[in-house]
Amino acid sequence: MVQRRVVTAALAAAVLLVTSGCSSDDGEKDATGSSPPSSSSAESPPPERAADAAPPAKGSVKVVRTVAEDLDSPWGLAPLPEGGLLVSSRDEATISRIDEESGRRTVLGEVPGVAPAGEGGLLGIAISPEYASDHMIYAYFTSESDNRIVRMLYDPEKPAGEQLGAPDTILRGIPKGTNHNGGRLAFGPDQMLYASTGERYEGPLAQDKDSLGGKILRMTPDGEPAPGNPFDSVVYSYGHRNVQGLAWDARQRLWASEFGQDTWDELNQIRPGGNYGWPEVEGKSDTSGYVDPVAVWRTDEASPSGIAIAEGSVWMAGLKGQRLWRVPLDGTKAAADPQAFLEGDHGRLRTVVSAGADKLWLVTSETDGRGSPQGDDDRILELRVK
Repeated sequence: MVQRRVVTAALAAAVLLVTSGCSSDDGEKDATGSSPPSSSSAESPPPERAADAAPPAKGSVKVVRTVAEDLDSPWGLAPLPEGGLLVSSRDEATISRIDEESGRRTVLGEVPGVAPAGEGGLLGIAISPEYASDHMIYAYFTSESDNRIVRMLYDPEKPAGEQLGAPDTILRGIPKGTNHNGGRLAFGPDQMLYASTGERYEGPLAQDKDSLGGKILRMTPDGEPAPGNPFDSVVYSYGHRNVQGLAWDARQRLWASEFGQDTWDELNQIRPGGNYGWPEVEGKSDTSGYVDPVAVWRTDEASPSGIAIAEGSVWMAGLKGQRLWRVPLDGTKAAADPQAFLEGDHGRLRTVVSAGADKLWLVTSETDGRGSPQGDDDRILELRVK
């Protein structure tokens, strides 16, 4: 059952600031148009701005350089405000800092309690919105019993390997499985923490609003249900199979990438309270009550993982598809057909993160047990896009 907690009056006031997603199972074989319930000012977009204008139908990608290499099962990536990139290792259960200029790697430490297996392990990481004062790093990981979200104090003044404090669990009880563990973690423009979860091959969990499986969750930094959530719980949207990417556009709308089963992978624009159809719907449908995806792909072309938004387009990393997809946006619709880049050039692609303006960080995923690592194994690349 979803943990239900009382939100303090101070947190309730924060709602005024709120401003408003697995294909062939990452390589294995193994949502339509009704409006969701009104929940909060999160559904009210900010005024129109020039940044919302549709970008050109065709774009471009340039690999500028290799930032770091010799990485083992990299999964989450989080730029630090003072410079440097934090990267999580799924199978090593470590968090490292990469100097983005020299590529030098410093291991902060190992996260205790992680039990790597299958697609589970140490997954997404995020930096506290109050990092300047609290120096907290948030992490989503698979334990022996569940998936959970923790936060840890980061102290760069301590010796390498000892820079992470003891984890403080803010949410536990997310269903775990060999596959479909979700794992993406990100703070939104509203300063709330969002997490994606999977349904561990149990499709009905995705439709059960009392389960944390097959959902996008929204919570305060302390793990409480965020003010304005649609179901008086941490559940924000449901009917998901295995969401792997979360990103916000210039008007603070949430987008998510999702693995389908055998037919369609999806890019969704997330509405609070929206039902995205799994397991009743895969891809687009005429069935009422489900939110349709904005774009779909055949599963051998995508197996979508992380997403980022830059230059008015969603950029989506593909695992089995081994390519970077660009989807130009026109409001909440695709302005043109998706365009593929880097097809087969760098193997499986796991995570993509905006670095500001036309710059992206891209993480490969050849050492996750399904790739074909050669030479330097996994790496972080710097891209210029338009």
